[in-house]
Amino acid sequence: MGIELPKIVLHPATVVEPQCPGTRALARSDIPAIGRLFNKVFRRRDSAAGEDLDRYMETVFFGSPFYSPEQGGVVHENGNGDIDSAILSVPMEFDVDGRRIVARLLCAFMVDGKAAAAGAARLARGVRAARQDLCFSDSSSPVSADHCVAGGGVILPIQSLEWQRFLRPLAAVAILAGRRIPMLKARLVVGALRSIDRVLRRWSPSTRPLGAPGCHVQAASLDEFLRCAAPMLERFSIRPAWSKSEFDWLVNIASMNKSLGVLQSRNVIRDDGRTIGAFLFFGKPGGMANVLNVLCEEGCEADVTAAMFACLDAEGYAVATGMAQPFLMNAISRQRWLCFRHRGYFCLVTRHADIKEAALGNDIYIGGLASESWSRLLTDF
Repeated sequence: MGIELPKIVLHPATVVEPQCPGTRALARSDIPAIGRLFNKVFRRRDSAAGEDLDRYMETVFFGSPFYSPEQGGVVHENGNGDIDSAILSVPMEFDVDGRRIVARLLCAFMVDGKAAAAGAARLARGVRAARQDLCFSDSSSPVSADHCVAGGGVILPIQSLEWQRFLRPLAAVAILAGRRIPMLKARLVVGALRSIDRVLRRWSPSTRPLGAPGCHVQAASLDEFLRCAAPMLERFSIRPAWSKSEFDWLVNIASMNKSLGVLQSRNVIRDDGRTIGAFLFFGKPGGMANVLNVLCEEGCEADVTAAMFACLDAEGYAVATGMAQPFLMNAISRQRWLCFRHRGYFCLVTRHADIKEAALGNDIYIGGLASESWSRLLTDF
Protein backbone atom coordinates (compact mmCIF):
# COMPACT_ATOMS: atom_id res chain seq x y z
CA MET A 1 0.00 0.00 0.00
CA GLY A 2 1.80 3.16 -1.10
CA ILE A 3 2.29 5.87 -3.69
CA GLU A 4 4.79 6.40 -6.43
CA LEU A 5 7.20 9.32 -6.61
CA PRO A 6 9.74 9.71 -9.38
CA LYS A 7 13.11 8.45 -8.18
CA ILE A 8 11.90 8.40 -4.57
CA VAL A 9 10.48 4.95 -3.98
CA LEU A 10 10.56 3.00 -0.77
CA HIS A 11 11.18 -0.69 -1.14
CA PRO A 12 10.45 -3.25 1.55
CA ALA A 13 13.34 -3.75 3.96
CA THR A 14 13.73 -0.22 5.13
CA VAL A 15 15.09 1.13 8.33
CA VAL A 16 15.76 4.82 8.61
CA GLU A 17 18.90 5.42 10.58
CA PRO A 18 18.64 7.82 13.52
CA GLN A 19 21.20 10.24 12.11
CA CYS A 20 19.15 10.85 8.95
CA PRO A 21 18.18 14.56 9.22
CA GLY A 22 14.55 15.23 10.11
CA THR A 23 13.61 11.59 10.73
CA ARG A 24 12.53 9.98 13.97
CA ALA A 25 10.45 7.09 15.30
CA LEU A 26 6.70 7.33 15.01
CA ALA A 27 5.15 8.40 18.34
CA ARG A 28 1.62 7.94 19.62
CA SER A 29 1.19 11.70 19.64
CA ASP A 30 1.73 11.65 15.84
CA ILE A 31 -1.44 9.63 15.19
CA PRO A 32 -3.71 12.60 14.32
CA ALA A 33 -1.15 13.94 11.84
CA ILE A 34 -0.58 10.46 10.37
CA GLY A 35 -4.34 9.95 10.03
CA ARG A 36 -4.70 13.22 8.16
CA LEU A 37 -1.74 12.30 5.91
CA PHE A 38 -3.36 8.91 5.24
CA ASN A 39 -6.58 10.62 4.15
CA LYS A 40 -4.72 13.04 1.91
CA VAL A 41 -2.51 10.43 0.22
CA PHE A 42 -4.85 7.44 -0.08
CA ARG A 43 -8.34 8.96 0.06
CA ARG A 44 -7.61 12.22 -1.77
CA ARG A 45 -9.17 14.41 0.91
CA ASP A 46 -7.38 16.85 3.19
CA SER A 47 -9.30 16.27 6.40
CA ALA A 48 -8.81 14.99 9.93
CA ALA A 49 -8.94 11.22 10.26
CA GLY A 50 -11.64 10.92 12.89
CA GLU A 51 -11.61 8.93 16.13
CA ASP A 52 -12.19 5.53 14.52
CA LEU A 53 -9.18 5.73 12.19
CA ASP A 54 -6.99 7.26 14.89
CA ARG A 55 -7.84 4.47 17.36
CA TYR A 56 -7.31 1.82 14.70
CA MET A 57 -3.88 3.16 13.72
CA GLU A 58 -2.80 3.28 17.35
CA THR A 59 -3.93 -0.31 17.87
CA VAL A 60 -2.19 -1.62 14.74
CA PHE A 61 1.07 0.30 14.89
CA PHE A 62 1.65 0.37 18.65
CA GLY A 63 -0.24 -2.66 19.95
CA SER A 64 1.85 -5.61 18.79
CA PRO A 65 3.45 -7.65 21.59
CA PHE A 66 6.75 -7.08 19.75
CA TYR A 67 6.41 -3.36 19.30
CA SER A 68 9.41 -1.17 20.04
CA PRO A 69 10.36 2.22 18.59
CA GLU A 70 13.10 0.49 16.59
CA GLN A 71 10.58 -1.93 15.01
CA GLY A 72 7.84 0.63 14.49
CA GLY A 73 7.08 3.34 11.99
CA VAL A 74 9.27 6.27 10.99
CA VAL A 75 8.31 9.85 10.17
CA HIS A 76 10.03 12.83 8.59
CA GLU A 77 9.46 16.40 9.78
CA ASN A 78 9.89 19.42 7.57
CA GLY A 79 11.44 22.71 8.65
CA ASN A 80 8.18 23.78 10.32
CA GLY A 81 8.06 20.66 12.43
CA ASP A 82 5.19 19.15 10.44
CA ILE A 83 5.19 15.50 9.34
CA ASP A 84 5.39 15.41 5.55
CA SER A 85 6.20 11.73 4.99
CA ALA A 86 6.01 8.50 6.93
CA ILE A 87 6.57 4.76 6.84
CA LEU A 88 4.18 2.58 8.84
CA SER A 89 5.16 -0.92 9.92
CA VAL A 90 4.07 -3.81 12.13
CA PRO A 91 6.57 -6.16 13.84
CA MET A 92 5.87 -9.89 13.50
CA GLU A 93 7.82 -12.77 15.00
CA PHE A 94 9.08 -15.50 12.66
CA ASP A 95 10.76 -18.84 13.22
CA VAL A 96 13.80 -19.36 10.97
CA ASP A 97 15.22 -22.88 11.30
CA GLY A 98 14.67 -22.84 15.03
CA ARG A 99 15.80 -19.30 15.73
CA ARG A 100 13.37 -16.48 16.39
CA ILE A 101 13.55 -13.11 14.67
CA VAL A 102 11.27 -10.09 14.63
CA ALA A 103 10.36 -9.21 11.05
CA ARG A 104 8.74 -5.99 9.86
CA LEU A 105 5.61 -5.83 7.73
CA LEU A 106 5.61 -2.52 5.84
CA CYS A 107 2.05 -1.29 5.44
CA ALA A 108 2.24 2.20 3.95
CA PHE A 109 4.64 4.82 2.58
CA MET A 110 2.99 8.22 2.65
CA VAL A 111 4.39 11.40 1.14
CA ASP A 112 2.56 14.72 1.16
CA GLY A 113 2.98 15.64 -2.52
CA LYS A 114 5.90 17.20 -4.33
CA ALA A 115 6.56 19.63 -1.50
CA ALA A 116 7.62 16.67 0.62
CA ALA A 117 10.11 15.33 -1.94
CA ALA A 118 13.07 16.32 0.21
CA GLY A 119 11.67 14.41 3.18
CA ALA A 120 10.94 11.37 1.05
CA ALA A 121 14.47 11.54 -0.33
CA ARG A 122 15.85 11.56 3.21
CA LEU A 123 13.78 8.53 4.09
CA ALA A 124 15.05 6.80 0.96
CA ARG A 125 18.69 7.73 1.66
CA GLY A 126 18.37 6.45 5.19
CA VAL A 127 17.49 2.91 4.19
CA ARG A 128 19.96 0.12 4.68
CA ALA A 129 18.65 -3.17 3.37
CA ALA A 130 21.75 -4.97 4.65
CA ARG A 131 20.63 -4.28 8.22
CA GLN A 132 17.31 -6.14 7.94
CA ASP A 133 16.72 -9.53 9.51
CA LEU A 134 13.49 -9.83 7.51
CA CYS A 135 11.30 -7.12 6.05
CA PHE A 136 8.43 -7.62 3.63
CA SER A 137 5.46 -6.05 1.89
CA ASP A 138 2.63 -7.90 0.16
CA SER A 139 1.24 -5.06 -1.96
CA SER A 140 4.18 -3.37 -3.69
CA SER A 141 3.87 -1.56 -7.02
CA PRO A 142 6.06 -2.46 -10.03
CA VAL A 143 8.42 0.45 -9.40
CA SER A 144 8.76 -0.43 -5.72
CA ALA A 145 9.39 -4.05 -6.68
CA ASP A 146 12.19 -2.98 -9.04
CA HIS A 147 13.81 -0.99 -6.25
CA CYS A 148 13.45 -3.95 -3.91
CA VAL A 149 15.41 -6.17 -6.30
CA ALA A 150 18.01 -3.45 -6.90
CA GLY A 151 18.48 -3.24 -3.14
CA GLY A 152 19.19 -6.96 -2.81
CA GLY A 153 15.65 -8.10 -2.16
CA VAL A 154 13.56 -10.76 -3.88
CA ILE A 155 10.05 -10.96 -5.29
CA LEU A 156 7.86 -13.94 -4.40
CA PRO A 157 5.90 -14.32 -7.66
CA ILE A 158 3.36 -16.90 -6.51
CA GLN A 159 2.46 -15.02 -3.32
CA SER A 160 1.96 -11.98 -5.54
CA LEU A 161 -1.12 -13.72 -7.00
CA GLU A 162 -4.67 -14.03 -5.72
CA TRP A 163 -6.77 -17.05 -6.64
CA GLN A 164 -10.50 -16.67 -7.18
CA ARG A 165 -12.83 -19.66 -7.19
CA PHE A 166 -16.26 -18.80 -8.63
CA LEU A 167 -19.02 -20.77 -6.88
CA ARG A 168 -22.03 -18.76 -8.06
CA PRO A 169 -20.45 -17.09 -11.09
CA LEU A 170 -22.81 -14.21 -11.90
CA ALA A 171 -23.14 -13.11 -8.29
CA ALA A 172 -19.37 -13.53 -7.91
CA VAL A 173 -18.63 -11.18 -10.80
CA ALA A 174 -20.90 -8.52 -9.30
CA ILE A 175 -19.29 -8.87 -5.87
CA LEU A 176 -15.74 -8.65 -7.23
CA ALA A 177 -16.60 -5.72 -9.51
CA GLY A 178 -18.24 -4.11 -6.51
CA ARG A 179 -14.80 -3.44 -5.07
CA ARG A 180 -14.68 -0.53 -7.52
CA ILE A 181 -18.38 -0.01 -8.29
CA PRO A 182 -20.17 -0.44 -4.94
CA MET A 183 -23.69 -0.48 -6.39
CA LEU A 184 -22.95 -3.80 -8.13
CA LYS A 185 -22.63 -5.61 -4.80
CA ALA A 186 -25.94 -4.27 -3.51
CA ARG A 187 -28.13 -6.97 -1.98
CA LEU A 188 -30.85 -6.55 -4.61
CA VAL A 189 -28.38 -6.94 -7.52
CA VAL A 190 -26.55 -9.92 -6.00
CA GLY A 191 -29.84 -11.57 -5.02
CA ALA A 192 -31.17 -11.36 -8.58
CA LEU A 193 -27.96 -12.80 -10.00
CA ARG A 194 -27.95 -15.64 -7.49
CA SER A 195 -31.37 -16.65 -8.83
CA ILE A 196 -29.89 -16.94 -12.33
CA ASP A 197 -26.89 -18.79 -10.86
CA ARG A 198 -29.22 -21.49 -9.55
CA VAL A 199 -30.23 -22.24 -13.14
CA LEU A 200 -26.61 -22.08 -14.31
CA ARG A 201 -25.52 -24.53 -11.61
CA ARG A 202 -28.10 -27.05 -12.80
CA TRP A 203 -26.99 -26.58 -16.40
CA SER A 204 -23.27 -26.66 -15.58
CA PRO A 205 -22.57 -28.91 -12.57
CA SER A 206 -18.83 -28.09 -12.76
CA THR A 207 -19.56 -24.86 -10.89
CA ARG A 208 -20.05 -27.03 -7.82
CA PRO A 209 -16.73 -28.15 -6.33
CA LEU A 210 -16.41 -31.81 -5.45
CA GLY A 211 -15.49 -32.63 -1.88
CA ALA A 212 -12.73 -34.98 -0.76
CA PRO A 213 -13.86 -38.60 -0.28
CA GLY A 214 -13.34 -39.77 3.29
CA CYS A 215 -13.10 -36.22 4.65
CA HIS A 216 -15.47 -33.79 6.29
CA VAL A 217 -15.19 -30.18 7.45
CA GLN A 218 -15.98 -29.05 10.95
CA ALA A 219 -16.29 -25.59 12.47
CA ALA A 220 -13.43 -24.83 14.85
CA SER A 221 -12.49 -22.10 17.28
CA LEU A 222 -9.62 -19.76 16.51
CA ASP A 223 -7.65 -21.39 19.34
CA GLU A 224 -8.16 -24.76 17.64
CA PHE A 225 -6.83 -23.28 14.39
CA LEU A 226 -3.68 -22.18 16.23
CA ARG A 227 -3.22 -25.65 17.78
CA CYS A 228 -3.50 -27.24 14.31
CA ALA A 229 -1.27 -24.63 12.69
CA ALA A 230 1.79 -25.16 14.88
CA PRO A 231 2.69 -28.71 13.72
CA MET A 232 1.55 -28.09 10.14
CA LEU A 233 3.87 -25.09 9.82
CA GLU A 234 6.94 -27.11 10.80
CA ARG A 235 7.43 -28.27 7.19
CA PHE A 236 8.63 -24.74 6.32
CA SER A 237 12.06 -23.39 7.26
CA ILE A 238 10.62 -19.88 7.55
CA ARG A 239 7.24 -19.53 9.20
CA PRO A 240 5.31 -17.21 11.52
CA ALA A 241 6.01 -18.08 15.15
CA TRP A 242 2.46 -17.21 16.24
CA SER A 243 2.94 -17.27 19.97
CA LYS A 244 -0.38 -17.29 21.81
CA SER A 245 -0.06 -13.61 22.70
CA GLU A 246 0.76 -12.52 19.14
CA PHE A 247 -1.87 -14.76 17.54
CA ASP A 248 -4.54 -13.44 19.91
CA TRP A 249 -3.52 -9.88 19.08
CA LEU A 250 -3.58 -10.55 15.33
CA VAL A 251 -7.02 -12.20 15.33
CA ASN A 252 -8.32 -9.40 17.54
CA ILE A 253 -7.31 -6.66 15.10
CA ALA A 254 -8.28 -8.81 12.10
CA SER A 255 -11.75 -9.28 13.61
CA MET A 256 -12.18 -5.50 13.56
CA ASN A 257 -12.45 -5.65 9.77
CA LYS A 258 -16.23 -6.05 9.64
CA SER A 259 -16.30 -5.06 5.97
CA LEU A 260 -14.84 -8.49 5.13
CA GLY A 261 -17.31 -10.35 7.33
CA VAL A 262 -16.78 -12.62 10.33
CA LEU A 263 -13.38 -14.17 11.01
CA GLN A 264 -13.82 -17.93 11.43
CA SER A 265 -12.01 -21.22 10.98
CA ARG A 266 -12.71 -24.78 9.89
CA ASN A 267 -10.88 -28.08 10.35
CA VAL A 268 -10.64 -30.76 7.66
CA ILE A 269 -10.98 -34.16 9.31
CA ARG A 270 -10.59 -37.66 7.92
CA ASP A 271 -13.20 -40.28 8.73
CA ASP A 272 -10.73 -41.93 11.11
CA GLY A 273 -10.79 -38.74 13.22
CA ARG A 274 -7.41 -37.31 12.19
CA THR A 275 -7.30 -33.58 11.45
CA ILE A 276 -5.33 -33.13 8.22
CA GLY A 277 -5.88 -29.44 7.56
CA ALA A 278 -7.37 -26.16 8.68
CA PHE A 279 -8.32 -22.87 7.08
CA LEU A 280 -8.99 -19.39 8.41
CA PHE A 281 -11.25 -16.99 6.54
CA PHE A 282 -13.51 -13.96 6.60
CA GLY A 283 -17.03 -14.79 5.49
CA LYS A 284 -19.92 -12.58 4.41
CA PRO A 285 -23.10 -14.68 4.16
CA GLY A 286 -24.13 -15.08 0.53
CA GLY A 287 -21.11 -13.05 -0.58
CA MET A 288 -17.35 -13.54 -0.50
CA ALA A 289 -15.21 -15.91 1.55
CA ASN A 290 -11.82 -14.22 1.91
CA VAL A 291 -9.41 -17.01 2.86
CA LEU A 292 -6.45 -15.83 4.92
CA ASN A 293 -4.59 -19.04 5.69
CA VAL A 294 -4.77 -22.67 4.56
CA LEU A 295 -2.60 -25.29 6.26
CA CYS A 296 -2.37 -29.05 5.94
CA GLU A 297 -0.28 -32.10 6.58
CA GLU A 298 2.26 -32.67 3.82
CA GLY A 299 0.71 -34.74 1.03
CA CYS A 300 -2.86 -33.78 1.97
CA GLU A 301 -3.04 -30.61 -0.12
CA ALA A 302 -5.55 -31.97 -2.66
CA ASP A 303 -7.96 -33.32 -0.04
CA VAL A 304 -7.81 -30.21 2.13
CA THR A 305 -8.37 -27.71 -0.68
CA ALA A 306 -11.15 -29.83 -2.22
CA ALA A 307 -12.87 -30.10 1.15
CA MET A 308 -12.44 -26.36 1.74
CA PHE A 309 -14.06 -25.32 -1.55
CA ALA A 310 -16.90 -27.83 -1.11
CA CYS A 311 -17.52 -26.46 2.39
CA LEU A 312 -17.56 -22.82 1.26
CA ASP A 313 -19.93 -23.75 -1.56
CA ALA A 314 -22.26 -25.59 0.81
CA GLU A 315 -22.27 -22.56 3.12
CA GLY A 316 -23.62 -20.46 0.25
CA TYR A 317 -20.71 -18.18 -0.67
CA ALA A 318 -20.66 -16.79 -4.20
CA VAL A 319 -16.87 -16.63 -4.52
CA ALA A 320 -13.80 -17.58 -2.51
CA THR A 321 -10.49 -15.73 -2.78
CA GLY A 322 -7.08 -16.03 -1.18
CA MET A 323 -3.36 -15.46 -1.57
CA ALA A 324 -1.62 -18.11 -3.69
CA GLN A 325 0.93 -20.31 -1.92
CA PRO A 326 3.51 -22.46 -3.73
CA PHE A 327 2.75 -25.67 -1.84
CA LEU A 328 -0.96 -25.40 -2.72
CA MET A 329 -0.69 -24.40 -6.37
CA ASN A 330 -1.04 -27.88 -7.85
CA ALA A 331 -4.08 -28.69 -5.73
CA ILE A 332 -5.87 -25.36 -6.20
CA SER A 333 -5.16 -25.25 -9.94
CA ARG A 334 -7.23 -28.42 -10.41
CA GLN A 335 -10.39 -26.51 -9.53
CA ARG A 336 -12.87 -25.56 -12.26
CA TRP A 337 -14.14 -21.97 -12.52
CA LEU A 338 -10.88 -20.70 -11.08
CA CYS A 339 -8.66 -17.79 -12.09
CA PHE A 340 -5.59 -15.97 -10.78
CA ARG A 341 -5.01 -12.22 -10.69
CA HIS A 342 -1.99 -10.15 -9.78
CA ARG A 343 -2.64 -8.64 -6.35
CA GLY A 344 0.57 -6.58 -5.94
CA TYR A 345 4.18 -7.69 -5.68
CA PHE A 346 5.16 -9.62 -2.58
CA CYS A 347 8.64 -8.30 -1.84
CA LEU A 348 11.08 -9.51 0.78
CA VAL A 349 14.49 -8.26 1.87
CA THR A 350 16.89 -9.86 4.33
CA ARG A 351 20.57 -9.73 5.19
CA HIS A 352 20.58 -13.47 5.91
CA ALA A 353 21.59 -15.72 3.01
CA ASP A 354 19.70 -18.73 4.39
CA ILE A 355 16.41 -16.80 4.57
CA LYS A 356 16.82 -15.51 1.04
CA GLU A 357 17.66 -18.99 -0.26
CA ALA A 358 14.68 -20.54 1.54
CA ALA A 359 12.32 -17.87 0.21
CA LEU A 360 13.52 -18.38 -3.37
CA GLY A 361 13.14 -22.14 -2.89
CA ASN A 362 9.53 -21.77 -1.72
CA ASP A 363 10.50 -23.05 1.72
CA ILE A 364 8.55 -20.27 3.41
CA TYR A 365 5.06 -19.79 4.75
CA ILE A 366 3.96 -16.18 4.74
CA GLY A 367 0.72 -14.36 4.08
CA GLY A 368 -2.76 -14.10 5.57
CA LEU A 369 -2.38 -13.15 9.22
CA ALA A 370 1.36 -12.96 8.47
CA SER A 371 0.81 -10.13 5.98
CA GLU A 372 -1.47 -7.13 5.50
CA SER A 373 -4.53 -8.96 4.13
CA TRP A 374 -6.60 -8.38 7.29
CA SER A 375 -6.04 -4.63 7.54
CA ARG A 376 -8.93 -2.16 7.55
CA LEU A 377 -6.58 0.34 5.93
CA LEU A 378 -7.06 -1.63 2.70
CA THR A 379 -10.85 -1.78 2.83
CA ASP A 380 -12.29 0.91 5.12
CA PHE A 381 -12.06 4.59 5.98
